[in-house]
Amino acid sequence: MSKLEVIYENNDYIVVNKAAGLISEQSPYETITVESQVFNHILKSKRKPYVGIIHRLDRVTSGVLILAKKKSILVAFNTLFSSRKVQKTYLAIVKNKPAKNKGNLVNFLIKNNKEKKAEIVPSKSKGTQNCMLSYKVIGKNDIGYLLEVKPKTGRFHQIRAQLANIELPIVGDEKYGSDKKYMPLSVCLHAWKLTFEASDSKELITYEAPLPDNDFWKFKAI
Repeated sequence: MSKLEVIYENNDYIVVNKAAGLISEQSPYETITVESQVFNHILKSKRKPYVGIIHRLDRVTSGVLILAKKKSILVAFNTLFSSRKVQKTYLAIVKNKPAKNKGNLVNFLIKNNKEKKAEIVPSKSKGTQNCMLSYKVIGKNDIGYLLEVKPKTGRFHQIRAQLANIELPIVGDEKYGSDKKYMPLSVCLHAWKLTFEASDSKELITYEAPLPDNDFWKFKAI
């Protein structure tokens, strides 16, 4: 399993590049998680590490993830996320050419717990949530098209479901209709950047996770 890749660390929090295939938080069914990796990392310099899960990424998704090293920092970040003052930027690879080079998707989503997936439905009803994202095509290679995706909401599997709904399933995402193979326990969805406003200086802070190192992610800009 991949070693922990630290992007940035201070006394308050740690930013890592999560490897696809790992879940974010501790589980009795998983030997290694991002939380356990971070705990062991902090343990090298601190006797009693604190690791707070601020947000999560799907097992199959790679990219930037922030974990708190203090309870107060966890609370502060939870407030930022809940008030939608954090902008996430993802990169996704799709095989099909989008009908438009950029666009906004607004849908109603419902979680199918039995199949552990999200479903896009035509209208609002009991149990549905609104979901919104913007996308634009920024690259192309022999595999497909590279999309920059900015979700405006944080719903379960929303990027995967919303793109599949317009016939753009993410490469490797068989659950949402992709017929193109990728790496085991992975899809071509990468949490690329995370931006938020510093509480003290009001400066915008951005952390960026390097792309997976394989030919799928080698693109020519368009």
